[in-house]
Parts: sequence; structure tokens; C-alpha cells
Amino acid sequence: MQVQTQRKKSMYLPIGFKLMLTYMLFIVIPVIVIGYVSNSMYQNSIRTQTENNIQGTLLQIRDNIEYKLEDVKRVSSMLYYDYSLATQLRSFREGWESYERTTKLVLPKFDIAVNATGMNIAMSVFLGNDSLPEVYHGSYERENPDLLGRTYNLYHLDRITEKSWYKEFPEEKYGETMEWRQIERDAEFNRISLLRRMVDSLDPVRLKEFGFMRLSVQIPEIFRSVDFEKIGEGTVLSIRDEHERVMYQSGALPNQVLEAENPATHYLMIEEQLSSIPWKLVAQIPTTIIERDAHKIRIFIMGVCLVCLLVFTFLGVFVSKYFSVRIQKFVSVLNAFREGDLHKRMSYRGRDEFSQIATALNEMGENIDGLIKKVYLTQLQKKEAELEMLQSQINPHFLYNTLSSINRLAKFGETEKVQQTVLELAKFYRLTLNEGRTMIPVASEIEQANAYLEIQKIKYGDRMEIMFDIDPGIWPYETMKLILQPFLENVLKHAWCGDRIHLRIVGQMDKGDILFRVIDDGIGMKQERIDQLFGPEGHMNAGYGVRNVDQRIKLQYGSPYGVSIYSRVGIGTSVQIRIPAQRGKS
Repeated sequence: MQVQTQRKKSMYLPIGFKLMLTYMLFIVIPVIVIGYVSNSMYQNSIRTQTENNIQGTLLQIRDNIEYKLEDVKRVSSMLYYDYSLATQLRSFREGWESYERTTKLVLPKFDIAVNATGMNIAMSVFLGNDSLPEVYHGSYERENPDLLGRTYNLYHLDRITEKSWYKEFPEEKYGETMEWRQIERDAEFNRISLLRRMVDSLDPVRLKEFGFMRLSVQIPEIFRSVDFEKIGEGTVLSIRDEHERVMYQSGALPNQVLEAENPATHYLMIEEQLSSIPWKLVAQIPTTIIERDAHKIRIFIMGVCLVCLLVFTFLGVFVSKYFSVRIQKFVSVLNAFREGDLHKRMSYRGRDEFSQIATALNEMGENIDGLIKKVYLTQLQKKEAELEMLQSQINPHFLYNTLSSINRLAKFGETEKVQQTVLELAKFYRLTLNEGRTMIPVASEIEQANAYLEIQKIKYGDRMEIMFDIDPGIWPYETMKLILQPFLENVLKHAWCGDRIHLRIVGQMDKGDILFRVIDDGIGMKQERIDQLFGPEGHMNAGYGVRNVDQRIKLQYGSPYGVSIYSRVGIGTSVQIRIPAQRGKS
């Protein structure tokens, strides 16, 4: 038996060894063979053919760039040669005619021009006609780059008359004078602008200027076709201006070329001048790419890759299926745990890492399930204990105040009032005890509040006026008991202003909740005192009942519910008590 166990252990291979052997067998060995054969064929490359291919690619890239530059020029020509637009821009009409001309004739032409191409062009037109209003997005000085994208702005010409680039602009030749330049904050936002005047074509001699165009385009959008991968890995394509500064670059030279004593001998430089702008397209190609026999290497690599693809596809499907079935079991159990189903388990036969993971996963599910049940039970018990503690605090507080009133009545010989107070007190506590239940019908809570006020009427008589305004729609629901009485008591103890006081108790539905309001016309209170009522260390007598009710409601229903107070000094106070509309279990 022991020999058999040792034999099983010796046959066991960890998953890391299995993957490593598969990688070495099906990946490393073919790559070594391909690299060796490619290196042996490397010396028979055709330099001239490679250079011609690269030259042709550069011409295509240059033509693509010039096509986009010509696209922007075509947009400017749409406005430059538009006689009807020039007529509208030279017309000096003010008021409603100026607004209507701008919105119905001028701006639509600008919108058509900006959207005439697939490029994101930001067009700014500066007009000498001050009767036309300015129309722009954002601030002209800030030039928000986020607004660069098929937008047009209409400014007055006096914004740029003092700019150096405007003063230095070449003399106008009809249909020819235009200039690509980086002005204002173009360099900062990596863009370039086409500058062009707007002149009166009816006077070809004077060519009177009535406006100026600026069409801004992001440099990466113009040179998007400049991609080193079109030539080969290790090459660099760049756009350089007339001062040999690199404006845009794709790719980077290999480290061995940069670290060589004479880097220029390790790469070939080919240039193509752009016709529309004094910039040039420069390609730097390492000689290692130029000197290789691309044709033979390509055929060989394609053949080997095709064979490897077929073999690897077959083996990959088999191996992936072998492991995916097992991994999918773990994924399904983990998804079940994530969705809260901690009772799902999995079985796995074997002695490798998968069996260990399955065992650990099953044990983890059992442990987590036990911990969640334990924590939930603990929190539930804590919540019930806090509710019972808060509930037990309110009854002795009210009983103490009522017995004090009975004592004063007995001292003055008011036996009938004493008897009536005791009866109302008994009624109040009959409703309060409610067979030990915390939740009572809304009708019982209103009756409790009325019993308390009847007790107080014995004491204050006609000095207090009370009105109940209860919506019958709240009768089918239930509430926590003793949430109105503490606020009624606060009104009678702290809100008197003069000899009389008016008290209104409201109960209504509000957005799916039950909203109680206790409104008085007493002395009111400042916001500082309201904040103290809800403070954790409030010391006023009025704050005791307020905090008690608010805490009980939040413990029972959650933080969205509770007590809020609105008051103004000399006007009165309104207390709002919000609870969810819930029907009783019975």
C-alpha cells in the first residue's frame, strides 16, 4: 500500500510543470528553428527593392497628408469665393435685420463649410463689419482645446489687428495668398492653423479686405497616416519644420543604434518635402531592416506559421478544454458565492492543485456562511436591545411628569380633576402597554396623543386650543408608539407665548410615507437650539424626548426617516415626523 502511494506521488506533476513543458515543446522549439533559419537567410537580402518599397510608402503617406491639407484649403475656398456670403458680411445693417442675416444666411454657410470634410476643424472668422454680432464658444483668449472639433466662431476684426502674425501676413494675391502657421496657443495645444484673408472679389485690383479666416486642425489628425508600422518595426517616421524641429514622430530607433559610436551609419534617412507647407517627411530606417531578404523570409515564416497554427489550434483546443472544464467549476461556485448563495459546493477527483483548491473553496464557503449568520444574529439582537432601551426610557419620563401634576391638583383639593386625570392616565397606559408590542395602529397613536392632551386640558383648561387634522388614508397603517406625545409635552412646557397657545396635530400621506406634524404658535426657537436638540450631548430637557423619538425611528426604519424641526422666533414651531407607510402584520 505504501509503495502504491509513493508511486502515485511520483507520477504527480504540478500544474506549473505541465504548462512549462507544453510551452517549451510547442512554442520555444519552433521559435528557435524559425530564428535560426531566418538568420541564415538574412545575408541574401535585396537592398534596392526594400528602398523602393519604402520610398513608395513614403509617397503614399505624403499624398495622404497633402490631401488632408488640401481638404482644409477647400473649406477656406468655399468661403473665399462665395460672393453671396461676402455681400452679407459687408452689409452694415443693425438690429433685427443684423440678427436675422447672421442666423439665417451667414451661420448656416459656416456650418456647411466646417462639416464639409471628415476632419475636426475649428474655424474662426474675424470680420470688419461691427454690425454683425460675435458668435463663439468659450473665451477667445483661453482657446479651449476641448472645443476644437467642427465648430465655428465669429469675431470682430479689431481682436487681431494688433497681433504680430496679422501684421506680418503677406500681401494679398487673389486666390493664392494663404499661410500655414502656429499662432496664438497652437503650439501649446499641438495644432496648426491655415490663415487666409477674405477680400472683395468684385474689385480684383484693390482686393479690399473685409475679413480674415483661421482654420485650426490638430496636428495628430493631419499626420495620422504617419505610422512607422507601415515600413517596419524599428523605423522612425517624423515631420520636421523648416528649422529641423520635430513636430510629430512615430516610432523610436532601437537602443543598439542609439548607443553606437556613429548612429548615422546604422540607418538610412529618406526625405519627402511637403508642397503645401515648408515641412518635410523624414524616414529613418535601420540597415538591419533594409538588408534582409524580405521575400524569402516572408515565405518561410508564413509556411512555418501556417503549420504551427494548425498544430497549435488542435492542441490548444484540447488543452484548453481539459483545463477550462475544471476552472469553470470554480468560476460557477465563486459566482454563486458572489450572488449570496453560500451553500453551493463542488467535488473534484484527483490529487493535484485543483483538488486542493476545491477543498479550500468548500471550506471557505462554510466558514463565510457561518460568520454571516453569526454577525447577522448579533446585529439583530443589538438593534432589538437598543429599541427596547429607548422605549423603556420614555414611559418613566412621562409618568413622572403626570404624577407631579396629580400631586399639585391633590394639594389644591381638586379631587374631580384628580379623578379625571387618573382615568385619562390609565387610558393612556392601556394604549401604551399594548400587550408589550412596539408597533401599534395609527389610530391608537392618535388616541394616545388625545388622551395625553385631555390630561393637560384638566390642568390648563381654555388656555390651550387643540385641532386634529388627520387624513383617513393613513388609518390602515401602523406606527411606533409614543412618537407624538413627547412633542406635545415640549409645546406645553417650552412654547408658551402669552396666556394662550394653539396646537395643531396633522397626519397625512406624503410620497408613499406617513408624515405627522405638530404645529404651535409659541415663542419659537433659534437654529442653534434646534441643532442642540439633535446633538449627541444635548443638555436641555426638551432635547431628551426629541432625540429619543428620532433615534427610535431611525433604528426601526433607517436613516431616511426621523424627526425634523422648523421654527422661527416669535412665530412658532413645526415638528415633522416621517415614517414609512407599512401595514400591520395582523
